[in-house]
Order: sequence, then C-alpha cells, then structure tokens
Amino acid sequence: MYQNSAVASIKRHRAILSPTFMKAKKGSEPKKKRHERTRTEGIISVTSRGVGYLPVEGFEEDIEIPRELLNTALNRDTVEVLIHPKRQGVRAQGEVVRVISRARTEFVGVLKEENGFYYLVPDDRRMYADILIPKTAEDSEKRTSGDVKVLVRLVKWDDPRKDPEGKILKVIGKKGEHETEMQAIVLAHNFDTDFPTEVEKEAEQIKKQKIVSAEEAAKRRDMRAVTTFTIDPANAKDFDDALSIRSIDENTTEVGIHIADVTHYVRPRSAIDKEAQERGTSIYLVDRTIQMLPEALSNDVCSLNPNEDKLTFSAIFELDRDGTVKKRWFGRTVINSNKRFTYEEAQKSLDLGNGPFSNELKILEVLARKLRGKRFREGSIAFETDEVVFELDERNRPTGVKVKERLETMLLIEDFMLLANREVAKFLYDHSTKHGVRDTVLIYRIHDVPDEDKIEELAVFLRAIGYDLKVRKGMVDSKDINRLLKDIKGKPEERLIQTATIRSMAKAIYSTKNIGHFSLSFRYYTHFTSPIRRYPDMMVHRILGSHLDNSKIPESELNVYRRLAIESSQREVEAASAERDSIKYKQVEYMKNHIGEVFDGVITGVTDFGVFVEETKTKAEGMIRLRDLADDYYMFEKKKYALVGKKKKKVYQLGDTLKIKLIEANLDQKTITWKPA
Repeated sequence: MYQNSAVASIKRHRAILSPTFMKAKKGSEPKKKRHERTRTEGIISVTSRGVGYLPVEGFEEDIEIPRELLNTALNRDTVEVLIHPKRQGVRAQGEVVRVISRARTEFVGVLKEENGFYYLVPDDRRMYADILIPKTAEDSEKRTSGDVKVLVRLVKWDDPRKDPEGKILKVIGKKGEHETEMQAIVLAHNFDTDFPTEVEKEAEQIKKQKIVSAEEAAKRRDMRAVTTFTIDPANAKDFDDALSIRSIDENTTEVGIHIADVTHYVRPRSAIDKEAQERGTSIYLVDRTIQMLPEALSNDVCSLNPNEDKLTFSAIFELDRDGTVKKRWFGRTVINSNKRFTYEEAQKSLDLGNGPFSNELKILEVLARKLRGKRFREGSIAFETDEVVFELDERNRPTGVKVKERLETMLLIEDFMLLANREVAKFLYDHSTKHGVRDTVLIYRIHDVPDEDKIEELAVFLRAIGYDLKVRKGMVDSKDINRLLKDIKGKPEERLIQTATIRSMAKAIYSTKNIGHFSLSFRYYTHFTSPIRRYPDMMVHRILGSHLDNSKIPESELNVYRRLAIESSQREVEAASAERDSIKYKQVEYMKNHIGEVFDGVITGVTDFGVFVEETKTKAEGMIRLRDLADDYYMFEKKKYALVGKKKKKVYQLGDTLKIKLIEANLDQKTITWKPA
C-alpha cells in the first residue's frame, strides 16, 4: 500500500548532486555547556534521503535533523529547531519542534492506486513522503487508472505519525509523454502554462489599440528614419530589444538601444500586471517558452517586429572610436525596425562583408569589442557557460544534442545591453542624489563578493588539480579569476573549473540596496533591457519614467517594489531550475536510445559512493557507482577529490577524462548510470 514512514525515503533513495568542493561556513561552536539545548529558527534544506539540514550561526557544519525528527518539515520550510547537546566527534543534531510556514503546498507526481487507496508519489524526491488522496466526490472524476501525472495540493499534515493528505488540482496526462512531462516541470516549479481568462481578455483589448497613433508618436523622439534592426535566436517569437545606428561625424557614432515600452500598455494593478508579478519571469524549456506576458502582448503588440511602428523606451549613446560614451539620452521613442536578424544571419552578413546592413554591423562589432575589452580590463569576469540545444522529431523526441555555438553577434548584443543597463542604473542613482531623493526606491541587479570560505575551498580544489588562484585573507580579485579562466581555455578541465568557479560565487539578485556587481565589475547595474520577459525590468521602466518626467510613484507602489525585488529573485531561481529540469529530462531521454554505447567523459564530482561523469558532447551527467568499480576496493580521499584503489592505486580524480559505457538511463528519476569502459 502507500508508504507512510521512513521506508518511503529509503525506497526512493538517490544520491545528492552537490558540489564536492563546497562546505559550510567555518566558525566555532557556541560557548555553551554541553547539557544546554538551544532553539533557533531558519529555512531547512531536506535531501532526497529525508534528512534535514539547518545552517546556524556559530556552528561549523549545518545542524543535521534525522528523518524521524523532521516533524513534517519539508524542503525550504521555515522552522523552529531544538538543537541537541553536542557530543564529541559527532555532528550537531536537532529536531524540528514547529513548522512556522510552508515553502510550498503543491506537488507534481504520479498517481498510484493500491487496494482501493490512491496516493501521489512526488516527482520531487525531497518530498520524502507519499501523499494520500482521500476519497471525495470532488476528486472521483479525476482519479484514473494507469500511471498518470497530477498536480496535488497538500491540505493536511500536522502529525508525522500519519500520512500527509492532499487534493488533486489538475490531471496533467500520461507519465512519459512529452507534453505531460514538460507541463509537469512547469507546474512543479509553481508556474502555469495558461493565463487566467481576465488576463487574456485584457490583452485582447490592448491588441485592438496596437496601431501607433500620430498623437502618441508626437509625444516621443521619432527614430523611424534611423537604420534599426533586431538580432535574436532563430526560434525567438518576441523581440524586446533593437539597435539603431547612424554616424554623427567621422569620430562619433550614435547607437540606440531600443526596448519595448511594455509599461505603456501594462498599467499597475491591472490583471496583466498582477499576473506578471506572480510569474516574475518567462521560462525557456527545451521546446517552448512559458511567457510572463500573454502572447497578444509578448509576440505582437510589444514585440519589435520589422516594418511596424513600435513604441519603445530607449537609451541612446554617442560613442567615440574607442567606445567611450560622450553623450547619453534616455526617453520614450517610436521606431520602425528595418530587419529581423537571427544571430546566424547577422553573423553571415558580418563574415561576408556585403550582406544586409553589413557596414552597420561591422561598426557595431568594432564598438562592442571596445566596450568588452574595457570591461575585462576593469575586472569583468569572462564566464562562458555551455548551452545545449536539442534536435527534436515530430513527436518531440530528441534525435540529437549539441552545444550552442557562441557567435560574435551574440556577444555584440550582450555588450550593448550591458551598456544600457549600466548607464540607466548610474543615471537613476545620480539623478536621485542630485535631487535629494536618495530614499527613492531603485531596483538594482547586485552581485556580492564571494564568500570567504567558498573561495578558500575553491583555491584548495584548484591546487589539488594543478592550478593556483591567489587568495588574500579570503578575498579574490576578479582579474585573478580572469587569468585562471584564460589559462584553462581549451583544456579538458575547462568546463569543470568554470563550473566550480561559478558555484563559488554569490548569486546575482535584485535589490533596492546597491552593493555593486562583482562579476561584471560595475558599481551600478540594473535590468532595463527585457521587460517582455522579466518583471524587474518593468519596474525599472516605471522608475526611470518617473525620474524623467518628475512624476511621483505612489508610496504604496514603491512598497510593492521592495517586496517584488525579493520575490523576483526567488522566481528567477525557480525558472532556472525548471529550465535545467527540462534539459536533464531530454538528455536522459536521448541517452535511453544509446544503452551499451561508449562515450568520452570528464569526472565532475567525487563522493564516497561513486563519481559523477559528464559526457563531453551532450553534457549529460551521470554516476559511476562505487559498486561498479569492480577491479579494486576504492577509498574516498576527500582532500585529493579522488577515489583511490587500495591495491592497484588506480585513481579517479576530479577533472580526469575517461571512456564510459552507458548502462542505464532512468526517466522517472532523471538519472544516468555509467561504468568505466
């Protein structure tokens, strides 16, 4: 029957995919008598094994909470924990005495039936208990035979001796089908594929007014006669940024960064605005985009489609030959894009030198390289992460996987978007300071300096595989990171070290308090350039508009912005996780057709229960279990990030390349199992 104890977590046990080079903050144990018991509050992390961990100030390692002492606490819940007396040589442990608030109450999984009882087996393995679905008339029609995926709301779980109870909210579809799995991923991260009826109606009303009137155009700077184009991915349907270019004199070029004026159409407190706040961001899965705004706006009214008058919010710069900003202007404009380029088409025009707008593209390329070079000289870190692209057949089954090529045109667009974001942030800060309104809410995109312990641990890891990173009192200079990234360029361990370095960094977030952006080496930075797909950009547009026309945003709305800065950061994390889940699912699905084949791999993690290996072409990561290393008895040497054979002394070390054979691809668990070839 359904599982109702620690057996559930044991039966669904799987490895924790955590970076092997990370550890908790250092510190000293609290100076308390051994028999004292302390209570503390915090956000708990629960693993797939049903074990909880809570970071507590003053403890070198997180407090460990065994499954039987979780008291119904789930991953990311806010809890009150009683810390048990510390025993010599044993990790500090505790127990949850109260769940203060739930992080989530909705779960996706497979609906099972046994002996007349229905229960949900959650996809999220960190939900360590199956959810009982009591018999109700309301749910009866949603029950179905066979392995179907459903969305369930947790309605009651206040006694750890009993099973959690839930209610079916939605039947998604048959397990294993492409549409079901993609929908399940979206719903599991608390997003939705459909818009409420009220939102769709509001969008259709706006669509009826999409023609730019002469009256509205007259209020704006008219850029329709200036050469303008968009450059986007081939599969893009919404175009929220365009570049314009014209020569001022032989030494000066005007470059306009024109951004869809979404906030002209989407008003505060409207149904669309409220929905956009809830979503926070668009999501990019392997086969689709889950838009933040309804299609009537994102793909039509607000999209900067070619040969159509469009309303934009623009940052226009006069740049000299070195890419130095000589003059800047911000304001509302009207444009008419001359062409919609894909990255590949623009690159071809650049390479040939005689394609559409090739001269303009060449000037932009030169200026972008100047901007990029200056940025790197000032300490901006040159992270380059691989992005995999799937070839799907008519049934959306993956027939091929490849790493997306980084084209010069992609870098070009990135450079000008960074310029606009940086200059808008600086203008807002300067304007607030000049007019004595520094308490005005501004939305920054900030990136804190790396945590000292993580940087020290990164340096130890790098030394173990033959690289040196200068660390001074737990601090690292971004220029030293750039030197490291340059040294590893083209080497087998390049991706591994890139990933390790990124994981040692703080996470970039939205905030009303500015601390600068470490990895970009910008003192002021915000997000202005993508209001179709990011809600913070809409907030920045409204704030910038209020500064330009000296209007005042109501205090009630500013208070909402303070809250949304935090929530938008959280939604961004969820969206990124959904995107990774969709990629992982398709990687495993692709590999199911290649059982028994041999691949090239690189070791990306080492644990006491096996090694993680990433296949070099598809970037699909899986595990070689310790029991499959049958040629010797292997010991885990943590300081060397290696498994070492006791007799033969063979070593499996982080960063090593090896031949691997695929022995299992489990779609239910989204896991891949290798063994040495």
